[in-house]
Amino acid sequence: MKNEMTLAFDSRSENEGFARVAVAAFVTQLNPTLEEVADIRTAVSEAVTNAIIHGYPDGIHTVVVRAVLEDDMLELWVTDEGVGMEDVRQAMEPLYTSRPELERSGMGFMFMEAFMDQVEVQSSPGVGTTVYMRKRIQKGATGQEA
Repeated sequence: MKNEMTLAFDSRSENEGFARVAVAAFVTQLNPTLEEVADIRTAVSEAVTNAIIHGYPDGIHTVVVRAVLEDDMLELWVTDEGVGMEDVRQAMEPLYTSRPELERSGMGFMFMEAFMDQVEVQSSPGVGTTVYMRKRIQKGATGQEA
């Protein structure tokens, strides 16, 4: 069975928690473990925070989160139409941040990669960024260990 949802919200820091909780609630239909839910919440939080802080540094715009569940797989896309990145590889390096004045740690992509099975980033300067993440839910819809 396939199920999907799409959220669109203002790029306000208050909405990061909304996105995190909404995706966590959506994935519960696959009967994930508490650890899997925590991993997904953290990854969503990091991706949405990056869109808000780095994608839209000079105003309020729209962030879109799309989630697709199919069988035991969660796929997520977090998209902004903000400033984009010139060098995605550099942006994904641990401790790198384009906003050091905000005392950002530069660990967002590292956390996403640690908690999800797959992370891909597509970005173009002046066009925006999409973070794609994928995670297999080990318990699956049956509630049995895989």
